Amino acid sequence: MPNWETRAMPRRDALALGGMAGLTALLAELSRGQARANTRTPNEGRMFGKAKSVLLLFLSGGPPQHETFDPKPDAPAEIRGPFNPISTSVPGIQFCELLPRTALRAHRLAVIRSMFTNNNIHGGSGYWVLTGRQLLSGDGENAQPTDWPNLASIVKMLRPSERLPSLSAVSLPELFIGNGGNIEAGQFGGILGPQWSPEFIECKPADKNFQLGGLYAPRVSGEQMRQRVSLLDALGRTFEGSPRSAVVQVHDRVTQQAVELLTSGGARQAFNLHDEPDSVRDRYGRYPWGQSVLLGRRLIEAGVRFVTVNWPRIPGDRGVDNPLWDTHARNADRMEDVLAPQFDVTFAALLDDLQERGLLDETLVVAVGEFGRTPRINANGGRDHWGPVMNAVLAGAGIAGGQVYGSSDKQGAYPAADPVNAGHLAATIFHLVGIDSQGTFRDRVGRELSITDAEPLFKLLGEEPATSQRAASSGDLARVPPFRDGSLKHPDFTSTETLLPADASASPKGWRASPLVDPPATVFGTRLLGQQAALGLWPNRGADNAAIPAQAQAILAQQILDPQAGQFTAKAIIGGSGSTREGFEQFFLKHFRCRLTLFRFNEASKSALKRTELASVEFTPTWLDAQQPNWQTITLEKQLAPAALGANFSFGLGIGVALIVERKTDGSAVVSADLEDAFVRVQRIDVEFRGWQIA
Repeated sequence: MPNWETRAMPRRDALALGGMAGLTALLAELSRGQARANTRTPNEGRMFGKAKSVLLLFLSGGPPQHETFDPKPDAPAEIRGPFNPISTSVPGIQFCELLPRTALRAHRLAVIRSMFTNNNIHGGSGYWVLTGRQLLSGDGENAQPTDWPNLASIVKMLRPSERLPSLSAVSLPELFIGNGGNIEAGQFGGILGPQWSPEFIECKPADKNFQLGGLYAPRVSGEQMRQRVSLLDALGRTFEGSPRSAVVQVHDRVTQQAVELLTSGGARQAFNLHDEPDSVRDRYGRYPWGQSVLLGRRLIEAGVRFVTVNWPRIPGDRGVDNPLWDTHARNADRMEDVLAPQFDVTFAALLDDLQERGLLDETLVVAVGEFGRTPRINANGGRDHWGPVMNAVLAGAGIAGGQVYGSSDKQGAYPAADPVNAGHLAATIFHLVGIDSQGTFRDRVGRELSITDAEPLFKLLGEEPATSQRAASSGDLARVPPFRDGSLKHPDFTSTETLLPADASASPKGWRASPLVDPPATVFGTRLLGQQAALGLWPNRGADNAAIPAQAQAILAQQILDPQAGQFTAKAIIGGSGSTREGFEQFFLKHFRCRLTLFRFNEASKSALKRTELASVEFTPTWLDAQQPNWQTITLEKQLAPAALGANFSFGLGIGVALIVERKTDGSAVVSADLEDAFVRVQRIDVEFRGWQIA
C-alpha cells in the first residue's frame, strides 16, 4: 500500500496502543505530505445544507441496472434477463423483483436512471463517482497523490464534524481494490495531501468477536495517552516559525486527530457493535455488508460527517471473473443468490432504522457503483462493464422521495432523457451537506480550484415527497429470502418435498435427479425415501424382467451457490440399503459403481445431464446396520483457482456436486421380477469452501 495514502487500520497496526511507537510511525507516515490544504470556507449564501451527514454505500464492481432499478420487461430475453419487474409503493415506478423490500420503500427514494461516465474501467469510472471529477489521463487503476480529492476529503476539510473532528470522514470496511491488488484511484486526499484522506478503518464487523483493536487500550487511559503526546507537542513548538513550518502544521493536525481518535469515548463507543441488540444486528444481516452498514449508521449517529461503506470482498473472489458486483459471469445467479438478498435486506433495514431514530431527515443516503453493466448478456451469462448508463439511488436529508430522474432507452443502454454525469451527483451531495458546489478550495501548493464543474440536481430536492400517491407493491418477500451463507441451498432433504428432473429450469435452486423413479414404471433411478434420497434398483415385482443398459446412470445433483476461487470439499453421508443385504451385495455391487463428483455445467439451462466433470471419487457403499446405522462419509477435495494473482479461474456457467450410480459391467443387466430393492441411501451432501490463499 502506498505510504502517502491513508491511515489504514488495522493493516499497519498504526494505532496499536501499547506505547507511542505505533502513533509515532503513523505521524511520520502522514507528515510526508509536507503540505496543508487551504481551509477557507467558500461562500455559503446559497447553501441548502439540509444534511448533517452523508452515508455513501459504494457498490464496488458496478451493479446491473436491469436487475435493480431499471428493468426492461419489453426487451428481448438476452437484454431483459430472467427476472420480472414489480410495482413499488409509488404508482408507475417499477423495480426488479429481486428488490421487494426496497420496492416497499420507493416513496422514500429518488432514483437516477440516466447517469453516465462513458468509462468502462473500474478505476477511471469510479474516480468520477468518488471525486466528482472526470479522470483526464491514465486509467485510474492505481491511486496517485496527484488525484482529485475524494468527496469525503472535501467535506472533511470544509465541513468537519463538530462532535468528532478526528472522525469527520471514515471509509470502511476495506479499500476499493482490484483483483490484482491495485488500489483504485479517487479514494484519498490526493492533491489536498494525505491529512485530508478519510480515516480508513479496515475491519471485519461480521466476525463473532469483532473488536477494532486500535480503539481499545485496556492498559492506557485517555489521560495517559495525552501525557505521552506532550513530548510531541513540545517538539512541534521547537520548529515554530522555521522553514519546516508546513511540515510541522501537518504534524500538529495529524497528532491532534490521532489523539482524539485514541481517546474519544464517542469513537470507541461507535465501533462497539456488541452494544446493538441482537434483533438490530439480525435485521441488518449477519454478513460483512450488513454489519458494515450497521457500523456506518453507528458512526453517523456518533457524529461522523461522511461515512463511505465499500462493498466488501469475500474469500476467493480475487481469483474469479465475477467478484463484488462485477458480474462478468453468472449475473443472474449472483444477483439472486448473494447480491440482491444482501442489498435488499440491509438497505431496507437502514432506511427504517434511520427513520425510527429520527436520523433520516438529517442523513443523506446514497447508493451507487462505479458504472452500470452491458445491456446484452454474454456467453457466460454475465454482463460486462458499461459506463454509458448507470443508476444511483438517494434518500434522506433534502431528497424528495418517490421519484425517478431521467430515463434510459428501451434496452437500458444509453440515457434517453435528462442525462447527467457523476459530477452532478457530487454537486448534489456537496449542496445538501452545506458546501457551495461552485465554490473553491486551495490544494497543498496553494492553487485555487473549483470544487465541482457541475450543477446540483435541484429537481431531486425538497422537504416533501415528490408525490403523495401510494400503491401496493407486487413484490414477494419469500421470492428473495434473507441471505444465508453456504454452498448448497438444501444440503439435506428435510425441506425437500419432491425431486425435480435434472434438466428442469435452473430456478428454483435445489435437488435435481434423473431418472426419477415412478414405481412401477421405473426400475432404476432416484427417489425420495422420507427425509433421505436413494439411487438404485426398484424392481417391478410380478412384471416381466427388465434390462438396464450398459451406459445407464442415476444422478442426484445440485448447483453450488456463488463459487469463488479456492478449495472445495464435498462430503456425502451415505449407506447401502435395500430389501435384503444379499440382493444389495450380490447384484447391486456387482453391476454398479458409485461416484461423488464436482462438475461444470455445459449449458445455460444448467442441466446436470450436460456437464463436464472436474473431479471424481469412486466409493463402495457398505450395508447399513438397522440396529446401529454405520453411515459412511465420502469426501472429495478439489482446488479450483488461478495459477497466479491477477488471473481468473473461470467457473463458466456454474458448477455443481453430484452423486452418481452407474453401470460398471458390460452388456445389459437383467433385473428379474423377483429381485428385491437395492440402492444407496443418501442422508446429506454438503460442500465446504476455503478461499484461495494469495501468496
